[in-house]
Amino acid sequence: MPEALDATPYDALLLLSFGGPEGPDDVVPFLENVTRGRGIPKERLKEVGQHYFLFDGISPINDQNRALLDALRKDFAEHGLDLPVYWGNRNWAPYLTDTLREMAADGRRRIAVLATSAYASYSGCRQYREDLAGALATLEDEGLEPPRVDKLRHYFNHPGFVEPMTEGVLASLAELPEDVRAGAHLVFTTHSIPVAAADTSGPAEGHGDGGAYVRQHLDVARLIAEAVGEQTGIEHPWRLVYQSRSGAPHIPWLEPDICDHLEELHGAGVPAAVMVPIGFVSDHMEVLYDLDTEARAKAAELGLPVRRSATVGADPRFAAAVRDLVLERAAAEGGRQPARCALGTLGPSHDLCPVGCCPARTPKPAAAGADSPHA
Repeated sequence: MPEALDATPYDALLLLSFGGPEGPDDVVPFLENVTRGRGIPKERLKEVGQHYFLFDGISPINDQNRALLDALRKDFAEHGLDLPVYWGNRNWAPYLTDTLREMAADGRRRIAVLATSAYASYSGCRQYREDLAGALATLEDEGLEPPRVDKLRHYFNHPGFVEPMTEGVLASLAELPEDVRAGAHLVFTTHSIPVAAADTSGPAEGHGDGGAYVRQHLDVARLIAEAVGEQTGIEHPWRLVYQSRSGAPHIPWLEPDICDHLEELHGAGVPAAVMVPIGFVSDHMEVLYDLDTEARAKAAELGLPVRRSATVGADPRFAAAVRDLVLERAAAEGGRQPARCALGTLGPSHDLCPVGCCPARTPKPAAAGADSPHA
């Protein structure tokens, strides 16, 4: 039997994700959940939903979260960590509020939360915290005692997140034709967000010029590129680019777009490229469509050989990293000074989001922060 690991004060882990439709009839209601309050007509949502309809209305994210749940439970059991794992989504079943209600009924009083977003930003961190606060408020309104929730720190530079992606790049390079492999460029890609949101991402003292969002992605890209170079003996040129823009044309978003960059590489005579989706935990719709469908079609049009490397998904090393993050936070909450694993130049992220971190345009209560109602 493995030695028992103690996650006190935590009595559960919540996997908190975005959610996605699981059939054609789910697509428009799902998009209505995502865009609630923005006044977007249903006909426009049907147009946006065409990406999902290409895949029978099914987003892969829910099955990928089920696989991650299995990996987490397997890892915890194998290492003697007796911590139940629950799952809730922001925008589709199982809904976050329903899951927290279930956890409260099960007697869970102190919950560690893993969000399926590794980086600092409003949409990747604070919005999850806002939804946690809203769900906890709903439980209070229902006369239930809400549990305390602590969101685990950003894990973009944890070895268990970086190393599987490095391995994926090496595998993708090996898949390229031998005559273009050495000259291939690495194209690190993440979700584009408004420039203003990027500039205010992370703690207030670091705001401006892309904020923590851009700095964190650049550090991960550099780590992977350097590791690939060490293992192949070839220094592959690289750049951070963006995908999945969805905002109004007059609002500046992070650039360049992945397809524009592929055109630029082709025009410069680059023989091949590997697309590396470092901004995404799993191969969900924005990877499946924006990279595997749209960007691959652009590369084929250009005659540019490309491969797309794997995301972390349910890799056992990522599950082990989550275990590490839970035990690290538990130790810190117990007044101890745990070792905090982090690669690169930025060091481990904060445990408690400070005041002014990734602010919303319209202030709303957010859980698991220094200014939270349930902190």
